[in-house]
Amino acid sequence: MKRSAAIIAALALGAALSAEPVTFEFWHAMAGTNGDVTQKICDDFNASQSDYKVVPVFKGSYADTMNAGIAAFRAGQAPAILQVYEVGTATMMAAKGAVKPVYQLMAENNAKFDPKIYIPAITGYYSTTEGKMVAMPFNSSTAVMYYNKEAFTKAGLDPNKPPVTWPELFADAKKIKEAGYPGGFTTSWISWIQLENFSAWHNVPFGTLSNGFGGPAARLTFNGPLQVQHFTNMYNLAKEGVFIYGGRENKADPVFTSGQVGIYFASIGGYGSIKSASKFDFGVARLPYYPEVKGAPQNSIIGGAALWVLTGKNAAVYKGVADFFTYLSRPEVQAYFHEKTGYLPITTAAYDLAKSQGFYKANPGPEVAILQLLNKTPTANSMGIRFGYMPQIREYEDQVWEDILAGKIAPKAGLDKMVELGNAKLAEFERLNK
Repeated sequence: MKRSAAIIAALALGAALSAEPVTFEFWHAMAGTNGDVTQKICDDFNASQSDYKVVPVFKGSYADTMNAGIAAFRAGQAPAILQVYEVGTATMMAAKGAVKPVYQLMAENNAKFDPKIYIPAITGYYSTTEGKMVAMPFNSSTAVMYYNKEAFTKAGLDPNKPPVTWPELFADAKKIKEAGYPGGFTTSWISWIQLENFSAWHNVPFGTLSNGFGGPAARLTFNGPLQVQHFTNMYNLAKEGVFIYGGRENKADPVFTSGQVGIYFASIGGYGSIKSASKFDFGVARLPYYPEVKGAPQNSIIGGAALWVLTGKNAAVYKGVADFFTYLSRPEVQAYFHEKTGYLPITTAAYDLAKSQGFYKANPGPEVAILQLLNKTPTANSMGIRFGYMPQIREYEDQVWEDILAGKIAPKAGLDKMVELGNAKLAEFERLNK
């Protein structure tokens, strides 16, 4: 009898030891170098323990990934973790019953979790007004200016002194074109960089109610005199061939990395990809500002994305997700992700680790982004934006911007139209979330 019991116990132990790990999916939008780094972090987590296995699945662009996640949730086939870009925050927060807040997930699983270890400018974006984190920051970024040092030298400019103001940049861009380059400058993410970050950097409102943080009754107001002035300047330079439009989102990357222009506005999150694709020495500098604007520059705002936990999974999966989030927050993991991609470290410990390892001495660009984000204490105009349906609103802005470049609508009328279309969408969002 004792022998039978021992055999049964041994068999049970063997079955437990050979049990498959609890598996859960993580849908993301990280491509290229960033995708490779994301895959390695997931592989390293899986190798660090045997209870859980996270399966990263690339789903295309940010918009594609968010749309795929929403569709899958409605069909009862959602992943446990969905990466959503920052402008989807208000929409996700309003998705009652679809999201398990991170603070709740970590508490339920007794996971190591202290919101104070994360950089406030990042975590505040993904927290409620009570300071409770609803999503886990992952690949946070901000907009910066990349510049081709070889192009500066050929244009007779100092390669170690990038332009600080917009008038200086316009002058430098013209000289770069005159030096034989197809154009002087370009930009990615027209709305995020040249409207959202632009407004924050100059401490002027993008919208009402603290740029949407005050609730769903907020409306857009980015058609003010400064934004109109800026878009008029870019339109006029486009007519002269000094500004080259490379397309929506980050489609303009090749315009810079192939050497067609000397200055490029893009996410610091693209640092790793730009570095691997460029055959020339480049620098990273802060965003320029209009010197006549009192108090400018202020601080830039974050972009990138966070990880949202979706409902409908079992307790074992949620325990695995909580352990994965704890792993992601380790200083060495965050420092690795930061150093390989250019995305901001989400914890102060990771920033300190990267600094102690001498990373910024060899790679000053990523620290430029961090210092720019922390340049001044955020105001109601510069803490970020939180509007519902912002992904769709950005599509309106992209389309109207392309119409401006095509001469179909004047810059001021174009910005007025962007605001009008966006506010109609926000009125719809407010009706659904009263």
